[in-house]
Amino acid sequence: MSDVPGTEGAFTLSDGTVLRYREAGAGPVLLMIPGWSQTAEQFKHQITGLSDKHHVIALDMRGHGASDKPDFGYRISRLAADVKELLDGLDLRGVSILGHSMGCSVIWSYHDLFGSHRLASLLLIDQMPVVAGNPAWSEEEKANYGPIFTPDSLYETINALAGPEGEATTRGFIGGMVTDAMTQETRNWMIDCNLRLPRRHAAALLLNHGGQDWRDAIARIQLPTLVVAGRSSLVPWTSCAWIHSQIPGAELEVFEEAEGGQHFMFIENPDKFNARVAAFLAR
Repeated sequence: MSDVPGTEGAFTLSDGTVLRYREAGAGPVLLMIPGWSQTAEQFKHQITGLSDKHHVIALDMRGHGASDKPDFGYRISRLAADVKELLDGLDLRGVSILGHSMGCSVIWSYHDLFGSHRLASLLLIDQMPVVAGNPAWSEEEKANYGPIFTPDSLYETINALAGPEGEATTRGFIGGMVTDAMTQETRNWMIDCNLRLPRRHAAALLLNHGGQDWRDAIARIQLPTLVVAGRSSLVPWTSCAWIHSQIPGAELEVFEEAEGGQHFMFIENPDKFNARVAAFLAR
């Protein structure tokens, strides 16, 4: 990650896996957790844009980016435990933790397992509470909970990822997560970042991610929370609004399509994104 801003750090977990991260700045800690198969590198605009007042840390989860790629542990609960080990090992306190996409599920699992241990606030970026929905749900339930897979289509995607068409499947999947305004160069960079997680591990993790239902865990959150959505994202913005409604005092920001309001608004419109995050952290 030599071309990524910040200083590289490393932390060895209890199972021997080495996690790597980028950090910059000083002050209250902002820990950023990327989404499924994404990397710390993709938070480069936040590392530079938010480190003037915060100690910003962007984490590569196990298997992702520059971190070790063991043949085990590709479950949301294990990733949440990894985060706890990191916070404890680095003795980070009063942490504002930002999760993008599946990174939100890691945060929900962490809070479910460990409560507010070492945490000060949550920033939940464009993730629905249920990834693979119940076919019996009403249209209102689908809008609230936001599933993008059925059980059958989840397995079809898993099998495609793990098979010989894994890279092509990835390119199509990521291509549906950005606005038409994103350049091809940026798209190619994002796909390159995504493919650093071996496809067999990506498939295993997506299967586990897709099998979770976080509705009851979200309803138990009492920490200050910012929820960010994209109006034209593949994640229905209505499901982010539902999350916002479940957390007392939570704030909601919806990026319109013209503002880069797809799944990666922090890449497409980093100026607005960073300003909104900074305002929340300064509350």
